[in-house]
Amino acid sequence: MGTQLYAKGVFLNRSFDELNLSAPELVREVHEEYLRAGAEIVESNTFGANRIKLEPHGLAERVREINAAGVRIARDAASGAAYVGGSVGPLGIRIEPYGKTGIDEAREIFAEQIAALVEAGVDLLCLETFSDLNEIRAAVAAAREFRLPIMAQMTLEEDGNSLEGTPPESFGPELERSGADVIGVNCGVGPQVMLEGVERLASSIRAKLVAQPNAGKPRSFEGRNIYLSSPEYMASYAKRFVRAGVRVVGGCCGTTPAHIQAIGAAVRALRGAPPVVVTVVSPSAAAPEQAAPSSARSELERRIEAKLPVAVVDLSPPTGGDPGEALEEVKLLVGRGVDAVKVSEAPRASAPMGALAFAALVQSQVGLEAILHYACRDRTLLQMQSELLGAHALGLRNFLLTTGEPLWIGDYIDATRVFDVDSIGLTRLVAGLNRGRDIGGKAIPRPTRFFAGVFVDPGALGLDEEIRRFEYKVEAGARFAITTAIFRPELLEQFLRRTRHCRIPVIAGILPLGGQGEAEFLNNEVPGMSIPEAMVARLQAAGSPEAGRRAGIEIARELVRQVRGMVEGVQVSVRGGRCSTALEILG
Repeated sequence: MGTQLYAKGVFLNRSFDELNLSAPELVREVHEEYLRAGAEIVESNTFGANRIKLEPHGLAERVREINAAGVRIARDAASGAAYVGGSVGPLGIRIEPYGKTGIDEAREIFAEQIAALVEAGVDLLCLETFSDLNEIRAAVAAAREFRLPIMAQMTLEEDGNSLEGTPPESFGPELERSGADVIGVNCGVGPQVMLEGVERLASSIRAKLVAQPNAGKPRSFEGRNIYLSSPEYMASYAKRFVRAGVRVVGGCCGTTPAHIQAIGAAVRALRGAPPVVVTVVSPSAAAPEQAAPSSARSELERRIEAKLPVAVVDLSPPTGGDPGEALEEVKLLVGRGVDAVKVSEAPRASAPMGALAFAALVQSQVGLEAILHYACRDRTLLQMQSELLGAHALGLRNFLLTTGEPLWIGDYIDATRVFDVDSIGLTRLVAGLNRGRDIGGKAIPRPTRFFAGVFVDPGALGLDEEIRRFEYKVEAGARFAITTAIFRPELLEQFLRRTRHCRIPVIAGILPLGGQGEAEFLNNEVPGMSIPEAMVARLQAAGSPEAGRRAGIEIARELVRQVRGMVEGVQVSVRGGRCSTALEILG
């Protein structure tokens, strides 16, 4: 459907589903073209007609209307000569365990769309182009309430696994147990790679199979995507699909009525032929979870587990490509009671050296362990998995996992913002890698040994919500926490008291104030900061800038003494790489 609508001049940035209301004759025309080519199932033009996908177009409240219209157009075109499948695609957002949307919430969103499709009279439900196994299971659960045949399809990558790495030997049985009647794959790849995926599915499930490959890979020509696989080529693979046990054969992106006509002729010629049984063994799919040996622990993890106090210095990477001066400054910390250096993500949306690279240099050239501040912002889930594995190969083990702040200040406020998952989902990803599993549930050659920390704000205005998210972080696999800058120890004490039921080691953040101006800025312009009036008065009374800086250091020293008995460690943040200031505060 999408291929033909695009070919007829519909722009990609509009809602194709809304055409059911504004251009029903155009949608009907596409259905009729495929029906004349011999299609025995036509899918309603409702792939993205859920409220999440419709919301950016201002159509979230028209879910029922758009889906009903899509089914009505398809049924009128088919006139009883073909089945009508209700097309249901992914929500376009991350759900648990990596996203904020709960599985129950996702199921309700799917149920809203499916109810409209069923009410309008579809013959079966076509769940298609899913990459997240948890999401398609939520869709299947919603569909089962309506007692219609369910066709559930995942999409594949070039390696023959789902886009998130789940092998067919894993997602096939899961979908079968969930209650799908027909299971298979669509989109993502052309016929050749999909055939291998189908053969792997056939060896692991008893349900009927469906295969709908793309017509090869698209090629951009004069601003449009052209798919290169000919109808004859697609038809030749349709025969192989049927011989492998597939009972529903079709096509996805790039599949025209000419392709369907050729596929139909090839399949009809094979009706009655026995399928070829293919046995495929995938050891990685069934490999048990494992853990890295305890000898692979970081020194920071060992120290915290031994209940020894830890001292951390927080600094930012240097600007530019030469780390020499910054590394010389870090060397001042060696042998001075500092257990680790936390390397923060780029502050103020500027562009210093990458935090991961500088953290690796600190470990390899200075000999101090690093804690890498790693944020979800501007990274996709797959990208984060790759970067984490690369960091592990470089010897980095300690991570502070955060969602990341929007780029609202600094040099590049118009830079792209990407929030694929939040810190809870990222923590689950790291915990999975430590168990030897990637995001798709597939075994990796050797489990990682990350020591995962999370960020907490004891002074948050919405403390109940902060504690709720902290509970989720601990449940997801967080092993320690670092707080925001503490200026009111009583707020830290309150937070620790309220989180006794999910206690993990806590490192208190200490930020030396540079003077009265900074204190007033933090108090009035930075969310979550609350500096006591007495501290501001001390800084004001200091007089000169240097005296104000000295007063800020003394206040920080006092705060270190006050919080040390409450927590497992302290972290001192320094500006401009001045590690001597941190040593003075830590004593």
